[in-house]
Amino acid sequence: MQTWDLRTLSVAPRKPEILQSARGEGRSIALHLPAGDSLQEHEVHERAYVVVTEGAVDFADAAGASISAGPGFLAVFEPGERHEVRATQDARLLLILAPWPGPGHPGARN
Repeated sequence: MQTWDLRTLSVAPRKPEILQSARGEGRSIALHLPAGDSLQEHEVHERAYVVVTEGAVDFADAAGASISAGPGFLAVFEPGERHEVRATQDARLLLILAPWPGPGHPGARN
């Protein structure tokens, strides 16, 4: 068993930390997004589970619809679904991508 206390994990702003990665299964990543910063509109090849562990963010979809979220909030994005994450307060997030790497991901070729 591997464990992490996300409340005390030290992650530098804009320097994601891969906590665990298993080919064909999933990848978990801790992120620190400072207030006012964003993960600009993008998409990933995997299903993305994003948990807000601290602070506040706005999640926006490609059509511009958005929702505000705080600690304990979970957002799930389907593979290829475009989205943006904007920190309205200093925020810490747990990102889980599954399966890893997803179909079409450059790393899936190996």
